[in-house]
Amino acid sequence: MQETMEGWNTTIVESMGFSLCLGENRYGTMGQCWKLAPEVGEGFFWAYGEKDLFDIKIHDFYFNEDMLIENRIAGYLSIFYYDSISGEQLTPYRQMSPGCIQSLVGNDKPYRIRIHKKIPVRCIGIGISPVYYGNYMKDRYSKEYFDPHTAFAKLNQDEDFPELVFLLKQVENYRGEGIAAKMFYEGKVSEVVSLLIGRMERNSRQMSNRKIDEHDSKQIKVAVDYIDAHYAYDIPLKQLAGFACMGTTKFKVVFKNLYGCTVTNYIQRQRLHHAECLLTQNNLTVGQIAESVGYSTSSRLAKLFRQHTGLLPTEFRKMVKRN
Repeated sequence: MQETMEGWNTTIVESMGFSLCLGENRYGTMGQCWKLAPEVGEGFFWAYGEKDLFDIKIHDFYFNEDMLIENRIAGYLSIFYYDSISGEQLTPYRQMSPGCIQSLVGNDKPYRIRIHKKIPVRCIGIGISPVYYGNYMKDRYSKEYFDPHTAFAKLNQDEDFPELVFLLKQVENYRGEGIAAKMFYEGKVSEVVSLLIGRMERNSRQMSNRKIDEHDSKQIKVAVDYIDAHYAYDIPLKQLAGFACMGTTKFKVVFKNLYGCTVTNYIQRQRLHHAECLLTQNNLTVGQIAESVGYSTSSRLAKLFRQHTGLLPTEFRKMVKRN
């Protein structure tokens, strides 16, 4: 989408400290590439757009300091896969870590994300415009048309989705030119949208559309507040379910529907988030930090921390201290 590339993308990247880098073809010759100013960080942002229909983005950079990014993406639907990142999506809140999928449904509210300093942001994403799904798809598929808003919104962003990752990685690694490249990119965007719609339809058939009532939500919140205050301790699932006045089976189902992850994953995120804070704020050893957030050994923390940030705790601390 030329308007988006030259307008929306340019506005966003320039506000973050990027400038257009002519002749930089490491991500392909079909798009435009911006380079990050050295006083802000290092790396590149590449984007390719087809008229006003869709765009494809590759991020490959890091910031010298924590960066708060805020923009409005009204009407646009996007999805990203991250090989590397550390930060938080703030609206709604969600920790970002390597291997995660992020779907964005643009509305009138600003989208906000905090990216942690010195941690590489490497990802591939596609975005479709209102013209793509409101005109192009509707005209092409007429009777079979389905608005993809719901499919993007309902994606469980913590769930394994290897088919989607495979498609996005194909796009990231492609380096074609001319009409062949245009056809390739257009086809892959359609495949991604198709996968999302297909996943949503299968999930709808497999699961009853039971709504979580307000009482259950409040009861689950009691258990979550307890986790937030006692994340460093072993908390039996039965005990948490008891706080919510539920059986363990119902508790697990309602919790995942509300928070998009398992109880175990939620506790792990809390522990790693606090470990990251401790690594930046004091000189405790990795072993001491591991114990304080609930892990019996430093090696266990190191393994999970690397999965979470892409770095070992010692590497993370060195990068922070250098700045």
